[in-house]
Amino acid sequence: MYVKRILAACAVAVLGTGAHAACNYDNQIPVSMSAAAFQAWKSAAAAMEECGNFSAELNQEFQEKQAAGFAADPSLYAIGGVANSSLVPLQDAGLIRPLDDLVAEFGQQLAPSQLIEIDGQVMAIAMMVNAQHLMYREDILNDLGIAVPETYEDVLAAAEMIKAAGVVDYPLGGSWKTTWLEFVNMYLGYGGSFFKEGFQPNVNNADGVAALEMMKALSAYMDPEYLVADSTYTQQQFQKGKIAMANFWASRAGAVNNPAESEVAGKIKFASAPAPVSGKIPAATLWWDGIVIAKNISDDAAEAAFRVAMEGIDAEMAAANPDDAIWIIAGFTPGEVASGAAATAANGARPYPASSHMGLMQKAIANNIAAYLNGEKDTMTTLADMEADYIVSAKEAGILQ
Repeated sequence: MYVKRILAACAVAVLGTGAHAACNYDNQIPVSMSAAAFQAWKSAAAAMEECGNFSAELNQEFQEKQAAGFAADPSLYAIGGVANSSLVPLQDAGLIRPLDDLVAEFGQQLAPSQLIEIDGQVMAIAMMVNAQHLMYREDILNDLGIAVPETYEDVLAAAEMIKAAGVVDYPLGGSWKTTWLEFVNMYLGYGGSFFKEGFQPNVNNADGVAALEMMKALSAYMDPEYLVADSTYTQQQFQKGKIAMANFWASRAGAVNNPAESEVAGKIKFASAPAPVSGKIPAATLWWDGIVIAKNISDDAAEAAFRVAMEGIDAEMAAANPDDAIWIIAGFTPGEVASGAAATAANGARPYPASSHMGLMQKAIANNIAAYLNGEKDTMTTLADMEADYIVSAKEAGILQ
């Protein structure tokens, strides 16, 4: 599975609740949707409902219900609300339809950033994202005369100056409990591709070496317990003034500056996730939510569903609900807490490449990377072991012969 790069045309922001303008499409065909029950989907569903003949089933068991519902003929749902990972089983089972023709006729307003491609076809439309972006203590960088880092080479130089100044416990932080994700981010940032033709593994190369070595260099400026640091731990390090910088989740941006819980509220700013080196894309992946259209419905029903969906995830809906999520919708202007995620996406960060084979690669990375960072394995052994573990799992899964 190959997922389309997010391009500079994208705009991202953080949302809330509010009234939405009347639907510009008079829907005459019953359209149903299955999606998660969080507020962003409630707001989108409310906007779709204004088009008429629409019903939404929103709950946290949506993935199981979607798979069974889409497998029916005709499908029980016309629209599915999905994310990077929940798209995979629907795609693998052949239960969703390509959207290129509908995008061409009814989706001219969509930004390239919203078009999620699989094997050259648009299979989903993204409406919101979460991404890691650079959070930094503006006061510390200003006091030390440090420019906002744009690359990880800049981050390392800044970390050395911050360490020498002794103004925080650790110059860097990060939610590195999911260290496999940090490797994925860095490897993609260097321009790496995880697979060769036929889903053969492809990490034992110069990009893999560079990604590991950069991670090792960064870890030297972190809390020694960085391998157990999750998002809450990193958030609290920021709030207690223990770290100065982190490539950290945009969904935590509001909390780190919340005066009710943060000792450094108002001092943390946001920027694009750094690229590994100059000329490369940000070392971050975008985790998106968006819509798919069922395969087992008529073409007329698919057209109606797509047009209703476009009304539900347009700029008017996002503007009316500016606090519900981090929207990635053409024509919507991001607020401050989403500015770093917006810059990350605009600078070319890719969606996380979710697929069945990537899931196996993810496990192979997770099984080996801690040993490298702890000094138990060298670089080449680590990369070779990642590929070997993936091959075993892929053969067991029938992906490789």
